[in-house]
Amino acid sequence: MEGMSDTKLGFAICGSFCTFARVLEILPGLCEHYDITPILSETAAAIDTRFGKANDFIHSVEKICGNKAIKSIAEAEPIGPQKLLDVIVVAPCTGNTLAKMAQGITDTSVTMACKAHLRNKRPVVLAISTNDGLSGSAGNIGALMNRKDIYLVPYRQDDPSGKPNSLVADFDKISETVQQALLGRQIMPVLIG
Repeated sequence: MEGMSDTKLGFAICGSFCTFARVLEILPGLCEHYDITPILSETAAAIDTRFGKANDFIHSVEKICGNKAIKSIAEAEPIGPQKLLDVIVVAPCTGNTLAKMAQGITDTSVTMACKAHLRNKRPVVLAISTNDGLSGSAGNIGALMNRKDIYLVPYRQDDPSGKPNSLVADFDKISETVQQALLGRQIMPVLIG
């Protein structure tokens, strides 16, 4: 990954709160290779859960990345016209965000960031985390897989017996997926065991 330090990466975080600890684990390694601007959905930026307080999470993400987080539609909109980023990663990408992106709905900071970025024909990498990936979100995943400039981090069922419809991306493959997406290629295989 030498030479990637000049790559401007938007790291968008949606409200799959159970994956936030994993996000905090992988961000430092990504920051070694990319200039990262965090983008938090309004849900991720505002809701305290059993997994932690929103303000503590925002502070941790901003400290790791060394950049202030984008947390509103108004803050995300300039990403497109100003060509602020080379690539956006959405991790975790919830079923809600998948549905909105598949239908062209732009009503959150994350969906606005992606829409604004895609207008420049630059890659968006989705690391899905949803309990309905093999049911309600399956069609949206399929639709997005067929869209130009959308790439998926390899994913798997996270609990086939307890949550048979649930899918989660392998966050360890985010950087490799980004590298391939910047070259216009989808990392393979997408479905992992």
